[in-house]
Amino acid sequence: MNAATLHNWTKTAERTEGSRAAAPARAGESEEVKTLRRENAELRRANEILKIASAFFAQAELDRRLK
Repeated sequence: MNAATLHNWTKTAERTEGSRAAAPARAGESEEVKTLRRENAELRRANEILKIASAFFAQAELDRRLK
């Protein structure tokens, strides 16, 4: 058996075992990412509403000053 073949098998096994050990952490991270994305979308909607409200009140203030 070639030494390089054995080396490749060992490296492949280490990567496979490492990815299996990290799988439970990824499941928890996946749930956290989902929660953070949901929160991010909600904050973007709130920010958009605040931008529109700010523009509305700024325009109302300009109109009031011009009269």
